[in-house]
Amino acid sequence: MQQTGGDALANQLVCEGVKHVFGVPGVQLDWAVDGLRKVADKITYIVPRHEQATSYMADGYARTSGSAGVCMVVPGPGLLNAMAGLSTAYACSSRVVCISGDIHSSAVGKGLGLLHEIRNQSSILGSVTKWHGRADRPVEVPDLIRRAFRELESGRPLPVGLEIPHDVLSATADLGVIDPTPATKQPVDEHQIERAAALLDAARFPIIYVGGGVLAGRASAALASFAEKLQMPVVMGENGRGAISDRHPLALNTLDGRAVFPHADVVLVVGSRFVDTAMGKPSWPADGKKKFIFVNLDPDAWASPRTCDVSVEADCAAALRALENACSKRPALSVDLGRARRWAGTQMEEIEPQGAWVRALREGIPDDGILVNELTQVGYFARLAYPVYEPGTFITPGYQGTLGYGFPTALGAAVANPERIVVSINGDGGFGWNLQELATARKYDLNVVIVIFNDGHFGNVRKMQQDQFGKEFGVELLNPKYDRLADAFEIPYERADDPQQLLALLKKRRGERGPVLVEARVAPMPSPWHLLRLVPPPFAAGGKTPDAASVIDPK
Repeated sequence: MQQTGGDALANQLVCEGVKHVFGVPGVQLDWAVDGLRKVADKITYIVPRHEQATSYMADGYARTSGSAGVCMVVPGPGLLNAMAGLSTAYACSSRVVCISGDIHSSAVGKGLGLLHEIRNQSSILGSVTKWHGRADRPVEVPDLIRRAFRELESGRPLPVGLEIPHDVLSATADLGVIDPTPATKQPVDEHQIERAAALLDAARFPIIYVGGGVLAGRASAALASFAEKLQMPVVMGENGRGAISDRHPLALNTLDGRAVFPHADVVLVVGSRFVDTAMGKPSWPADGKKKFIFVNLDPDAWASPRTCDVSVEADCAAALRALENACSKRPALSVDLGRARRWAGTQMEEIEPQGAWVRALREGIPDDGILVNELTQVGYFARLAYPVYEPGTFITPGYQGTLGYGFPTALGAAVANPERIVVSINGDGGFGWNLQELATARKYDLNVVIVIFNDGHFGNVRKMQQDQFGKEFGVELLNPKYDRLADAFEIPYERADDPQQLLALLKKRRGERGPVLVEARVAPMPSPWHLLRLVPPPFAAGGKTPDAASVIDPK
């Protein structure tokens, strides 16, 4: 039927099963927004106060729902504002679709100075997506959308991008929708599976190291089944937390893992880049004795500086199922992993008051509640100390380390999970990036607890400066009065002067709805970096990296 390119865009999104679009309207998107108006009974158009929040919200939505997160922005400054969220989604293998408008198609590349024009917009969008396409005629719009969603479910899950000039959105043509078809999955190389299985069957003490790819690949069930058959300890990297429940007898965090790595003779690395993000070195150094097996959809995951003996380029879930079928069942694990956990617990006791705040968060948040972890002193320690019981309930910014991502990402998670509690923890520095999104939380009555740890500084930067230079510079903040800020947006305000008060507030929230802002005033805190990193970066002063080699003695 005759319809505009904007109508075709909206109708194809409906056909793809999209329920929410995060976007900020603007002149190049007028016809796209009008298309969404016509399908408002099927797609909810959520409008935050800054384009940066559109991509962050789409990311939080995608990582906590299992469905694609869709954001839509005007070209030029709109797309540039969304780049931080797209870069985070890329780092975290998140299924985000970014739809960008563009200037009139006849003017692209001519440098005429049209509104929102920037040079090489396609290249900019391509830098944070695995695939991007463009529609130059209205008849191309449905196929472009269909191709984007096919790419989203094929290969490694990463953001995809679309550009549609506003003259294409406004033009009319005879257009229909294209029915979705199942995405093609890369077959598992049986020869590589056999090689990996042979190493595992011959191993004395094999272990598994998992990253965020297990979560992105929806491979948690396959991981648990495989680990149980082979009785292999599962060490979860910071971005892999929740890949297997921390209640599972084989589950370990990275600090626990230091007790098992020295004794392992085969390490199976699944869905991880296996590189320390601070130093660029392998997460655990090769010693000439260990064999390393890598499972990943991205061959770069086992390139130098890693050591790789067998590589399986495949979807994590499919590869783990194939390995489980190919490997022999092993007897019950004789190693006391509880001893490793107790040892790690004693190391973490020195990190206070972060430990008390993290314990309050865990006790106050239900098992299926979602914690969006920010780059704040409590958040850093939560990477180790916060137990995670279900996939998609502990959200990080991955290697991108995007300060300020947490609050808007939590809003996207709240849209996707209206019946669950979402908790966003922030430093006062990072919260300032997107505090205007309190309007979004209120407008859509999102069920999110916003915790601000307020020390009046960029606390982590302050600590690094003091440790490295003995002085600090440029880190003091002028913050709003958070009670007045909350009141201005008609959001309830609470104070939590200690972890027990925070715990009481979280328990109270289980029977309430809507947003609440919680201010926790804190003092400088000790650095946990010697526990987070095997080889501490220069700023990780104040603690010695603990030696775990003698904690356990596997026979």
